[in-house]
Amino acid sequence: MTEAKTHADHDEAPPGDDDAKPGADIAFPYDRMTVEQFRRRFPRARWSDARKAWFVPGRTASRRIGRWLAELEAEADAHADAKGRDAFAFDPIDSPYLELGKAGFRIRTPYSKTVVDQLHEVPFSRWDGDLRIWHVPFRSYEDLRRQWPDIEAAARRNEPEERRRRAEERKGSEEDIRSKRRSAERKRRRYPLLSHDLPPIGRPVATAYGIVVFTEISGELVAPDVVADAYPDVTEDHVWGYWRLPTLEELVRTWPVKMSPDGDAAWWLPTIEELRPARRTAKSREARRQARMS
Repeated sequence: MTEAKTHADHDEAPPGDDDAKPGADIAFPYDRMTVEQFRRRFPRARWSDARKAWFVPGRTASRRIGRWLAELEAEADAHADAKGRDAFAFDPIDSPYLELGKAGFRIRTPYSKTVVDQLHEVPFSRWDGDLRIWHVPFRSYEDLRRQWPDIEAAARRNEPEERRRRAEERKGSEEDIRSKRRSAERKRRRYPLLSHDLPPIGRPVATAYGIVVFTEISGELVAPDVVADAYPDVTEDHVWGYWRLPTLEELVRTWPVKMSPDGDAAWWLPTIEELRPARRTAKSREARRQARMS
């Protein structure tokens, strides 16, 4: 960052005068009140036109500057939280899924991937695994408000009563039968692959099922008529590959590609946009496993 000032506004240190002295430089956008706070905190600081920065003398200058910057950030956060609280008071979100807490908002909804994805888009949101709620600070209210229609709609769709109602409506229908076949097929953890385009074994790759690790290519030919509900585009050139979910360590070590391939590829190397949610899911999965073991 840089600061723009005139010679009349500050003292100027001769070029090279501070080179041999212990100390640290700091530059920030010019703001009269910030400069006044800075000068009160560091009365021995001098502006250097050569450096385009303030020079604070002293062996502990860097540490003292760090503490001052942290205090400024805390003040800015408090101001942003106050603005967010005022915005909520003026135009509140009225929802059974949101309640007011001491430091922000507490959000509790039925599980929905849409809800999780939307809340990850809200700055400073965090998941509390013990209380099973999301925390969002007041400063993020405007971002939360923009995402809220999608969050609430997804939460209502995933209420147990609503899910049971939809299941009853689908029961016995052609869609229900196909859905059960697809679910049963996925539980087999196998995936059709073109025999001339096989993925690497033991490495996370992206598929229609998300990011998986193939453990074996069996060579067994796929019967298109048997799995048409789950894989409508499969041909007699496909063979079965068997997969497992990747570990968090594997996902962290995976280097992302810049973009996914065009077309209807059966598998591809994952992008960072695909790796991020997969890493979050893997982290939650491993935390649940460790909790069961403890």
